[in-house]
Amino acid sequence: MRLFIAIEISPDVRAALAALLKEFRAIAPQVKWARPENMHLTLKFLGETDSSKLTAMQAALSAIRSSQSVTLHFRGLGFFPNAKRAKVFWAGMEASPNLPSLAAEIDQATHKLGFPLEDRPFTPHLTLARFQPPGLPHRLPAAAQEAASRNFGSLTAHEFHLIESKLKPAGAEYTILQSFPFVAEV
Repeated sequence: MRLFIAIEISPDVRAALAALLKEFRAIAPQVKWARPENMHLTLKFLGETDSSKLTAMQAALSAIRSSQSVTLHFRGLGFFPNAKRAKVFWAGMEASPNLPSLAAEIDQATHKLGFPLEDRPFTPHLTLARFQPPGLPHRLPAAAQEAASRNFGSLTAHEFHLIESKLKPAGAEYTILQSFPFVAEV
C-alpha cells in the first residue's frame, strides 16, 4: 500500500484554490493540474509500505502530541526547485511555529519503523501542478506572479491523517485510513 501522512485543508481554502486552478487551466491546459479534492499538506510521504507495518504505524502516530493546534494561512505561489527548472507549482502558507516540530516528530516516529529520515528541510506547501518534463508553459510564470499576493484562506488543524494513495489512470485516489488528534488535552 502507498501511504502518506497529511493535514487536510478546509472546504473554503479548497474552493479558493480550485478557483485559481480553473483560471490557470485556461492558461496552460497541457499541465498536470492537481485535483482540488486531493489537495492536502503532506507531513511525511511514506511510499510503498508493507501492510504488516500498519498496526505499528498507527500506534506510533497515536502517541504524537502538541501543546497547540496548527494554524495555516494560505498565500503565495511559487515553483520547485525554481521557475527556470520548475517541476512543481505550489501554493505557500504561513504556519504556526509548531508545524515543523510536528512534522519532525512524525519523521522520527516513522523512522523507528524503518522509513528513511527526510533529507530536506520541511517546507510546507500545497502542490498545485507538476511539470513533465520540467519546464513551464510560457504564460504561467507571469500569471503566477500576478496572483502571488492572493490570500486563499486559513485553517486551524487539530489532527493529521494516515492516507492511502491508489494510483489510477484518472489520477490518484486518496482514502483516509485513520485520523490522529495531536493536540494535547489541557
